[in-house]
Amino acid sequence: MALIAIKLPAQNTMSPELLWQLGRVGAQTVSPDGNFVIYSVRYYDTEKNTSESNLYRQNLQGGAPEQITDMPGTEYHVMALPNGKMGFLYNGQLWSAEWDGTNATQLTQSATAFSDLQFSPDGKRILMDRSVKTGTTTLEQYPDLQQSNAYIINDLMYRHWDSWSDANSNHIFYADWLNGAASEAVDIMKGEPYDCPTMPFGGLEDAVWSKDGNTIYYVCKKKQGVAYAISTNTDIYAYNLTSGTTRNLTSGMMGYDTHPVISPDGNWMAFLSMERDGFEADKNRIMVQHLTTGERKDLSGFIDETVESITWSKDGKKIWFIAPTKGTKQLFAFDFDSYYRGLRIFPIQPVSFGQHDITAIVAELDGELLVTRTDMNHATEIFRLNIDNGQMQAVTHVNDSVYNQLSLGKVESHWIKTTDEKDMLVWMIYPPDFDSTKTYPTLLYCQGGPQGALSQFYSYRWNFQLMAAQGYIVVAPNRRGMPGHGVAWNEAISTDWGGQAIRDYLSATDWARTLPYVDGKRMAAVGASYGGYSVYMLAGVHEGRFASFIAHDGLFNLEAFYGTTEEMWFANWDMGGPFWESGVQDNSYKLFNPMHYVQDWDTPILIYQGGKDFRTTEDQAFQAFNAAQLRGIKSRFVYFPEENHWVLSCHNGLLWQREFYRWLEETMP
Repeated sequence: MALIAIKLPAQNTMSPELLWQLGRVGAQTVSPDGNFVIYSVRYYDTEKNTSESNLYRQNLQGGAPEQITDMPGTEYHVMALPNGKMGFLYNGQLWSAEWDGTNATQLTQSATAFSDLQFSPDGKRILMDRSVKTGTTTLEQYPDLQQSNAYIINDLMYRHWDSWSDANSNHIFYADWLNGAASEAVDIMKGEPYDCPTMPFGGLEDAVWSKDGNTIYYVCKKKQGVAYAISTNTDIYAYNLTSGTTRNLTSGMMGYDTHPVISPDGNWMAFLSMERDGFEADKNRIMVQHLTTGERKDLSGFIDETVESITWSKDGKKIWFIAPTKGTKQLFAFDFDSYYRGLRIFPIQPVSFGQHDITAIVAELDGELLVTRTDMNHATEIFRLNIDNGQMQAVTHVNDSVYNQLSLGKVESHWIKTTDEKDMLVWMIYPPDFDSTKTYPTLLYCQGGPQGALSQFYSYRWNFQLMAAQGYIVVAPNRRGMPGHGVAWNEAISTDWGGQAIRDYLSATDWARTLPYVDGKRMAAVGASYGGYSVYMLAGVHEGRFASFIAHDGLFNLEAFYGTTEEMWFANWDMGGPFWESGVQDNSYKLFNPMHYVQDWDTPILIYQGGKDFRTTEDQAFQAFNAAQLRGIKSRFVYFPEENHWVLSCHNGLLWQREFYRWLEETMP
């Protein structure tokens, strides 16, 4: 079996169509003998508007990759079964195969499909999540009105991200695993109207086995209604299988407590924790707690940054973690053993270095880690990372044949001064075959979040390589609010959306305009989410700097946003409270509200919006487009009824790209 061949276009630069043909790599696991890494690759069929993902294996000693599954659809979540064979999920059921993919056999016939599954360390039980009925539907209240179609809403949150709340909740189950079959599953949250995995993005990383297999630790926010909508307070619970009892391990810790991981000796649980309730972008601290004594330690004092993920080393002496730093995401080691024994004053050491993002740890080998890595010019691949010297070697080469035939733009980092004399990192992405004696149209990229890291990520929508390939210079500032530059920088944007962060964008714009190869008359500001808000805000205060704007799922009317968004904790924290409270309006809802600057709009604007975006609802785009039209400004509205805050469909993604560049050609010829 061979990897899918990609037909390259005649040109030697990236195109929207080629971007959607790239293989999307998902690291799975390493075989028990340590010889092979198993990974998935998803390919999109741009003609059929479908995708398929299959499993591959790569010998870690070298050689060609092997495709080991070819079932229609998606094979996912590869694991080692208790009998040593390879397990994976397909069509919601557990399958078994040899580690080369042969002898594939379906093991389970569950009436409820598995979205994920974990075996206990001794292989005697399995843990899974399922949706269960915990409430009453409208039709059950009015059985004689079976043709009605309505939601009866009495409380918040009635919808989340892109889905309406219903009478069901996600629960964690376990079952005995005997002779390759599961017993009847036990709901450890029976009768509780709460979710684990947590909504909307949680997975089975929200639940983990104890080393002895007699306890399940799980993340849950045990709140409902308004209390749920205004709080980020998740806790980590311990369910004892013998007694059937549950206890809260993080009671009194008021922010997000997530990502529990158990040390190899079973004594410690490491987890991530935010301190303040309601602040979803608070510093993510590394905490450790002894599972017998309850002793707890906060390890975050050694790093002025938020942490994204944690993993114990195989010997239990270190905690590997990924954190943003200076416009990248790097891997660090916390020497827990030396720290706990008082042998080291500063126990954190960087492990990776360079202009890239480490996105996940796949496995630990002798002296090495397998990790996934991206940069602005390359999609995800798997790499070997030498723990001692940080050197990296690519293991997979899924898209090398494409990139090797493309001219790629240069990516540079620059440090500039802001209006308050701070140093700010600005990424510059140049067109392929860049000529400094020429001038180029330039895009100011406005990042979302607003506390999202502008690192070396590789996006299939906001793809800097693709922008540069169309002949644009991209200016991407690490403005106020982004992690990777210290906690104070990250927190500075809350309640100051239209203040220093917008001035940071203008500083980057004015700096770029001084460069001889930037065409100051052909500059556009583009962005989504808070980036879309930034575009709307800049449209009213840019004073002629930009010739064009593009906003996706942006916030235009902050009062309406407060009244329609679902995660009220976010609006409360970043807006400073509701718009009806005194003292709040002068900043967030007046001074920093884009709709109050429409009278100064005078520049063409393209607006995108997803109909299933419940975070930044469609009325924001309708209002912005109507305002532009009524003011006689050249404007266009691209509406995706079935998309959420993102654009996930292949054809919709291609349409998004084509309209993006068509608009720029029209407005910045």
